[in-house]
Amino acid sequence: MKKIMASAAFIVACNVSAQFSVTIKAPANFKEQEAILYTLNGSKDIVFTKETAKKNVWTFKYPKNYVGMMKVFLPNTNNNFNFISENKNVEISLETDGDKVKNIIYLDEANSLMNSIQEGAQKQEMILPALIQIKEYYKGTSDFGKALDTEISKLTSKSVGDFSTHPFISYYNTNYNKFLVAENSKNVKQEDIINFIDKSNDMLETSSLLRPVLVSYLNVGGNNNVTASVDKLLETLKVETPRGQTVLSELIDIFDAYDMKEFKTKYLTQAKNLKCTITDRLATTLKTNANVEMGAVFPNHNFNSATNTKAKTLADVKADKKVIVFWSSTCSHCENELPQLLPKYQEMKSKNIEIIGLSLDTDKDAYTKKIAAFPWINDSELKGWNSSYGEKYNIHATPTYFILDANNKIISKPDHVGDVLEYLKQK
Repeated sequence: MKKIMASAAFIVACNVSAQFSVTIKAPANFKEQEAILYTLNGSKDIVFTKETAKKNVWTFKYPKNYVGMMKVFLPNTNNNFNFISENKNVEISLETDGDKVKNIIYLDEANSLMNSIQEGAQKQEMILPALIQIKEYYKGTSDFGKALDTEISKLTSKSVGDFSTHPFISYYNTNYNKFLVAENSKNVKQEDIINFIDKSNDMLETSSLLRPVLVSYLNVGGNNNVTASVDKLLETLKVETPRGQTVLSELIDIFDAYDMKEFKTKYLTQAKNLKCTITDRLATTLKTNANVEMGAVFPNHNFNSATNTKAKTLADVKADKKVIVFWSSTCSHCENELPQLLPKYQEMKSKNIEIIGLSLDTDKDAYTKKIAAFPWINDSELKGWNSSYGEKYNIHATPTYFILDANNKIISKPDHVGDVLEYLKQK
């Protein structure tokens, strides 16, 4: 999830040597060559740079102080993984199977410790309840019963490690446990969350905690007090500040993702009307939403490997109306909705209406099998939520529909396939 300040002398020094490096090693038979390093700003991944492997090793030199979450995306094999930086060298080794990353080995101290903590938390959440149930069927004197006792005792331990030499791990775990663990957060008040967001250091933006903490804040306030809750928070933070604008941007995205249209419109309008300098983070939110406003010209898309067309771009497709649908073969709602277009498609074609499906799939085989039944235009980058669609077209969920006119202007944004058919008078 943001901002770093440095003196002029420090900036000059950065031009000479990196603050730290990120080194990633892959097996010799792993075919991927490209890797993209991201930092985090709120809930948005920010591209830092791309590197090409040298003897199956990627080395990123980071020139500034950075403490927080990072991500590496391997675009040709569609693998990605997260790790942390505490402004010290990061070392990672990958175990692969074909073109898939099967295991990530964290070799530096900070990431090894963070991984251990998170694995323990996952076991507490997912495995501990099952072990407690199994324990009911075994006596403590049996070897297996004793082993269960040992593991249950380990997972229920409340001991807290010494993170004094690991500032990000301390920050992340302290605040995650306080605000996002159910048994602890039930006693948290809105004022506690406001104070945390207002007084927190820059690790808030790079920690990945901001969005879930904001969702928790809204939940604490209740559905009947959304406007009062948001206004109180923004008044404290001041929307003229970088943090205030980051929070405003996150809230707009939250309201969009949860289909809270009234609140999205209210705070998007507030963002548009700001007279102060706009941060890159908020500017991105404004641009993404402007791209898909009613009446806007739908941004063009270069097809990757489109089926059922000779067109090279979305704009090249000539039709009186175009139905754009963002979907995925793993989406249950898509599984229910898209087949409803099949019996209507030929009639739509006869009226010069075209359907263009843009998939957020990652598995080529699953995607190929699914589109075999779809006679309309289909295309996919096969990068899932790492596809360019998300930010360009403000996609938060699948399926998402747009209807365009002959000039590619957005004339409708239906919620469901039934709304599409009704708009096109196909019901």
